[in-house]
Amino acid sequence: MKKFFNAIIILIAFHSNSIISQDVEEIVVTSALIDATEITNPLYVINGEDISDDATTSLGDAIDSYLGVSIADYGAAVGQPIIRGMSGPRVKILKNGMVNRDVSGLGVDHLNDVDLNDISQIEIVKGPSSLLYANGTIGGIINVVDDTISTVNFEAPEANFGLETQSVNDGDAQSFSYKENIAGFNFTLAFKDVDFGNYDIPNGAVMHEEEEHHDEDEHEDEHEDEHHEEDLGYVNNSDFAVEATKFGISKVGDWGYIGFGIDNLESVYGIPFHGDEHGDEHGDEHGDEHGDEHGDEDEEGHDEHGEERIFSTTDSETFTIKGSYNVNGSLINKIDFTYRDSDYTLTEAHEEEEHHEEEHHDEEEHHDEDEEEHEEHAPTVFANQATEYGASFDISNDYATQKIVLNFVDEDNSIVGEEAFMNPANNEEFTMGYYLSKDFDLFNVDLGMRIDQIERTGSVTDEDHGDVDNYSIDDTTNSFAFSLGRDLSDTLDLNLGFASVERLPSVIELFMNGPHMATGRFEVGDPMLSAETSNNFDITLSFDNGDYFGYASFFVTDVDNYITLMDEDEDHDEHEDEHHDDEDEHHDDEDEHEDGHDDHGHGNLIHANYVQEDAEFDGYEIEFGRTIKMANGDLTLSFGRDVVNAEFTDGHNVPRINPARNIYSLIYDKGDVLFKLNLKDVDEQNDFGEGETATDGYRMLDAKLTKTFDLDGKSKLKVSLFGRNLLDEKARNHASYVKDQVPLPGKNVGIKFNLTF
Repeated sequence: MKKFFNAIIILIAFHSNSIISQDVEEIVVTSALIDATEITNPLYVINGEDISDDATTSLGDAIDSYLGVSIADYGAAVGQPIIRGMSGPRVKILKNGMVNRDVSGLGVDHLNDVDLNDISQIEIVKGPSSLLYANGTIGGIINVVDDTISTVNFEAPEANFGLETQSVNDGDAQSFSYKENIAGFNFTLAFKDVDFGNYDIPNGAVMHEEEEHHDEDEHEDEHEDEHHEEDLGYVNNSDFAVEATKFGISKVGDWGYIGFGIDNLESVYGIPFHGDEHGDEHGDEHGDEHGDEHGDEDEEGHDEHGEERIFSTTDSETFTIKGSYNVNGSLINKIDFTYRDSDYTLTEAHEEEEHHEEEHHDEEEHHDEDEEEHEEHAPTVFANQATEYGASFDISNDYATQKIVLNFVDEDNSIVGEEAFMNPANNEEFTMGYYLSKDFDLFNVDLGMRIDQIERTGSVTDEDHGDVDNYSIDDTTNSFAFSLGRDLSDTLDLNLGFASVERLPSVIELFMNGPHMATGRFEVGDPMLSAETSNNFDITLSFDNGDYFGYASFFVTDVDNYITLMDEDEDHDEHEDEHHDDEDEHHDDEDEHEDGHDDHGHGNLIHANYVQEDAEFDGYEIEFGRTIKMANGDLTLSFGRDVVNAEFTDGHNVPRINPARNIYSLIYDKGDVLFKLNLKDVDEQNDFGEGETATDGYRMLDAKLTKTFDLDGKSKLKVSLFGRNLLDEKARNHASYVKDQVPLPGKNVGIKFNLTF
């Protein structure tokens, strides 16, 4: 309710402000971040129509076919973006230029709270522009742009209705958006509803082991385990459903603009993998309980799979005020300002399928207590509440384009419940930045500097004795970026870039201390971790003469004190002694622990620690192609390849680095007809890190055909036929924590309708 009261106050302010009655001059800005001339080498700017015409998917999957960008997936709902091997807190997700404050950084199974309905574009950026809006962006930023708070006046009302269906998950989606200028105010409304079931996978992608029960009269309560394999044909708990609503009002004049927006997103999605903290305590009986329930591979079998239902629900509400005021003074030309209040919760829950309990109640009474234990799993609630203020001062003059940026963030993270692995933590950030762009006769210079004062407050509870140690990490980070561009000819451009970025450890890297089922590990952070310092160098050469085009980009990133989650060896007592002062006493009493738990109660979970070691990333992206002018349209053919290598200074590999890829593309565009064919040829990954295994290569063939029908000159209907993984390849994403348990979806075909009038 507080956000709606704020909205009412703003409307009153609108009506009391005399400047809103002035005439408006419409200016279309290419980028939501800064003027297009200031963006140094964005990797890509993806048109919103390309997203709206394609299959509904996660943010990461939507950008996975672009060079230099990949994902770490966790089923269909979750796709964490990776830029040049960097992921997690090193890549920030933005909504309209402001960092998205969800809990995706607290778990690899947490989705990014981003709605891709009715968006204008997606910007993938590195260099000075990434420094402008987020600290610690060693990899870069993904900025999702929409016009919920419109910066221009709508010329005419516009409504859009969308319908979609997909075969791989028997799913469907509906969307609606509306824009209109009423009494001088720009109103926007967008809604999307998505309901996808468990997704199918190619035959043999995952083989399920189950126990066969023998004659109870002969064996009574004893069970001989005879493991056999059964191809399920789908991934259990891979479903997801989303309801997203966006509403905005803005007023635009030659003085600038001001507006507010309210975003609400609710989702439910299954968690296809969940580690076992209890080890053998529940391992065997879980198999006994559910082993005989498989067998049908049809659609009804999806519901009768008989495994524990593990799922997450999310609920987020974001209230944003955004505006710009043209000062036109002697020093300050324009002030851009933002305010955002966000409230995000994610609840992870377990539930037993009722039919399961009924079928086995009479058969195996000794399982009743164990089932009750499962049913008594308390939900775990992850929450993020954040308030953010920002201002950008345009102090450009005849000499150069210049900006000064101020930003303040107050963010609270909490995890409450049975699987809480971190105590509540607070994050406060204050930023000052300066950015300059200058054109000279022979070259262009872009410069970015920022200072971040960051305080992270949290605590760690000793797992043996319950003692709580409080920490307050208060530090200042300094970042700098510089690029030099030169037009070698009318068709050939050269750009050199350098960036030095400091990143303070995230709250999970500092204060994590508990079982993290999504990774199958007992993870331990370290409050003594130092800030990462990266030195990034890249060189890019691009060519375009209208018929032929291409580019080549080479990069090297040296990271001092690179933070990674490292699995311990089986014998890790010495390392444990460093973190637990009373380890010896604990070992003396280990026989008194609950049955089924090994040392420290970690069960079947791998013990892993956040540690630091210098690392080096290097690689390249190359692309070349040709556009052929045809009688009825243009045919564009291209080939691209991206490679990332990452090693620690001792020579072993950084974990979860995706392998090299070749991307072949064919695009035919004749105006009202657009056909795209994309083949992603992914190499096998044999350069794996500690605790990992090799990953086979695969070929992913995608296609899309879009036909636009003009109905009456004002209305149009777009019909899109799409296909994903048309070769039905068995594919696993090397960057995924659950690649062995959760393969990528199989063949998916679908159709999408978009009616605009």
